[in-house]
Amino acid sequence: MENTIYIEYSFSVSPLQPATDILIAELGEAGFESFVENETGVLAYIQKEEFEEAIMDSIEILKNADFDISFEKKEIEQENWNATWEKNFTPIQVAEQCMVRAPFHEKPDVPFDIIIEPKMSFGTGHHETTHMMLQFILDHNFEGKTVLDMGSGTGVLAILAAMKGARSVDAIDIDNWCYHNALENVERNGVDQVQVFEGDVSLLGSKKYDVILANINRNILLADIPTYASNLMANGTLFVSGFYEDDIFAISEKCTSCGLKFEKNLSRNNWVAVKYVF
Repeated sequence: MENTIYIEYSFSVSPLQPATDILIAELGEAGFESFVENETGVLAYIQKEEFEEAIMDSIEILKNADFDISFEKKEIEQENWNATWEKNFTPIQVAEQCMVRAPFHEKPDVPFDIIIEPKMSFGTGHHETTHMMLQFILDHNFEGKTVLDMGSGTGVLAILAAMKGARSVDAIDIDNWCYHNALENVERNGVDQVQVFEGDVSLLGSKKYDVILANINRNILLADIPTYASNLMANGTLFVSGFYEDDIFAISEKCTSCGLKFEKNLSRNNWVAVKYVF
């Protein structure tokens, strides 16, 4: 695979919320594909070949006097992203049962040991949404189930579902780098029942799943929940995350209109993950 060049924007944001959430949403609409939130703001990445200076003119929050947002930009190659990640990455333990770690970390004594090299992909367990989705998976019975991981990123959720006994798992992400990275991580963890695909909900067709996992942003979830519902088995379960507590009403309203019932939500630093059932 060719070594893609990315433009990295480092945004300093004050106050952090809700400005960071709005900024990420607007950047996503403008073509930025990867985000890493930190203590001062957010890092945002877009492929150099997709970038034009005029893109920043469309980011309305940068013109909002209620927020102080500054930024710097630089070019970054994928291997540089990985080197930066390796320097800063620490293992993540979830509920005393699951460890998400890099290949160079010591093997832990836990039931579920997941080895991840995220590169330019999302999903190491550090972000609140991934952590909560891992919690939900740990608490759910996946034995013999068919599973969809939508917006799969590194593939970490699909991998844990497979480790918990899922019969088959489809992992789908629209980003080419996420697709290749998930393939690598699936092979690295020896979960042969996981199939990785590049694309969006248009790939689903009429296929049915017992469980659907979707850790994506609010707007994509609202657009795609009707499709998820149509692809769920009777008595199926939908786990969603990627949004804030204030968004639960809108997400639940959409789920209810599609025949899904709210069952439980987890909350972590104002982020939420929610379980719905048919």
